[in-house]
Amino acid sequence: MAPYTPNRAPYVGSRRKLVLAFDVGTTFSGVSYSILDPGQSPEIKGVTKFPAHEQISGASKIPTIIYYDRAGNVCAVGAEALTEGIFETAEEEEWVKAEWSVASLSPKGAAAPRSFKMHIRPKNESSGHITSRIPPLPKNKTVVQVLADFLVYLYKCAKNYIQETHANGKDLWESVEKEIDFVISHPNGWEGWQQTQMREAVVLAGFIPDTSDGHARVSFVTEGEASLHFSIRNGLPTGAMEKGDGVVIVDAGGGTIDISTYSRQIQNLKNGENFEEIAAPQCHFYGSVFVSIHARLALQELLSDSEYMDDLDHIVRCFDKTTKIRFSDDKQAQYIKFGSTRDNDASVGIRFGQLKLSGEQVSAYFEPSIKCIIDAIKDQTKTAHKSISHVVLVGGFASSDWLFTQVQARLSPYGLNVIRPEIYVNKAVSDGAISFHLDHLVKTRVSKMAYGTFRHVEYDPTDPEHVSRKGTSTMMPSGREVIPDSFAVILPRNTQVSESKEFKKYFWKEGESKSELNLSRVTSEVWAYRGNNANPRWKNIDSNNYKKLCTIEMDLSHLPIRPVDKLNGKGGDFFYLEYGYILQFSAVELKAQMSWTENGVEKRSSAKIIYDPED
Repeated sequence: MAPYTPNRAPYVGSRRKLVLAFDVGTTFSGVSYSILDPGQSPEIKGVTKFPAHEQISGASKIPTIIYYDRAGNVCAVGAEALTEGIFETAEEEEWVKAEWSVASLSPKGAAAPRSFKMHIRPKNESSGHITSRIPPLPKNKTVVQVLADFLVYLYKCAKNYIQETHANGKDLWESVEKEIDFVISHPNGWEGWQQTQMREAVVLAGFIPDTSDGHARVSFVTEGEASLHFSIRNGLPTGAMEKGDGVVIVDAGGGTIDISTYSRQIQNLKNGENFEEIAAPQCHFYGSVFVSIHARLALQELLSDSEYMDDLDHIVRCFDKTTKIRFSDDKQAQYIKFGSTRDNDASVGIRFGQLKLSGEQVSAYFEPSIKCIIDAIKDQTKTAHKSISHVVLVGGFASSDWLFTQVQARLSPYGLNVIRPEIYVNKAVSDGAISFHLDHLVKTRVSKMAYGTFRHVEYDPTDPEHVSRKGTSTMMPSGREVIPDSFAVILPRNTQVSESKEFKKYFWKEGESKSELNLSRVTSEVWAYRGNNANPRWKNIDSNNYKKLCTIEMDLSHLPIRPVDKLNGKGGDFFYLEYGYILQFSAVELKAQMSWTENGVEKRSSAKIIYDPED
């Protein structure tokens, strides 16, 4: 059945623009772009030519690698880092490589490459099992600096490609380069602090000024949502789209497995194409590099008493480039060709420069990732707001025939049709990020956790929970007795939220004097609850599952505040302020406003969102 392909509306802007999308992957990275001409329907194109590109496979991506010299200067990036002689030069001049590599598990004391994308990840349970496997960044380099260096390289490659492949390319570039819009994709599990670091990298790279207008030229999209936009035009079956059934998008990449579930809204089509997220997205650190990690651990044990233990890194790299990619049958023996005919050690299965493994052994290296995908999809079917009929596999890891056939076979009993787009699954994210910017088809998303804030509540002697916390109560200037650390839920977990939906929460401040209120900097914290309690109420219950997301900062010094009489017949007066903040959770980025009432009319102003660094 032919794929579902909606039409794209012509660009309505008054002048030409350029949109660049960067997909900085754990193992490979790519760039896509679109030139927007007024009145014309935009096309999505990929950068397919990079320096030293002929040295690697794959037409649209380059390795996520940077070499630095001892002074911290960039020496080689991407495919250039794999050219002949670079390894020897790096050894001689003591260059440091920043990348993700299974050599991160090198024996203690051995040199290990430095991952940089993994240093941005949220520090939570889903990434806990990889924390010890990520070596430090290059000396005197922050993750923002390394990411900025890599983005500069991708930007230059895009600039050269556009100038060389388009008619009057140099003039075209000069006409758009000062106001380029940037789209950066990231794993489903990344949140505000990770987006803050990526935006800082874009500023440091010199692409935008560090102003509100400059920041507005950078947008973020989850890899799951980008993959949906790609799949809509390159693989979603017509039947599922016409019926509005749920479709699970599995973006299987180098580092993460991103799981997202959507359905097409088939009502009110006159309002244009709309898709809705129907289950909370997931992000798991079980991408293709972890197949190589499991292979390395097994080979390390196998070769522990062999003279070929010194060749472990090389053998694993050969497995990564050939055996892992070709593997499709656990009944056939597999071979890692790493040496010459002179290399033999029958005790460990090495003969004529090839290490022999059984198909069952290799399948075991894949098993944790496959199990992760199956379990995550089953969970989506249980929690989704609609029934699910299809699963679409995209991403570089999805090109593995073993992964695809195993997922297909294991989900078939559940009535799920597993498919994989025929073309360019490895550029799904960068192309999809451009489509996200142009088409913006997802209008409803699902909350991954319960969002709320901690606040004081007035003591209620008839509430047993309050009575048990009587010892923590305090008296406010007004004369009211209050209890701290009550969790006020703003948005419950697993709730569908339309993009335009606003969530308001009202607060109050009081003090003996106006200065005590500190109105020039009023703050409220936004917290997330990740636990299983359907009605979380108190900070000290299941406390480990609460996480502070950000602080909303507001300036209310312009509000007219007058003294009022104290309550309960107590003499004197106090100063009292009632205000609220308004949050929009549905967008990929959290947005906030402040509100107050003046002469009976609600007033609004922008609020600043401050994310705390994660340890």
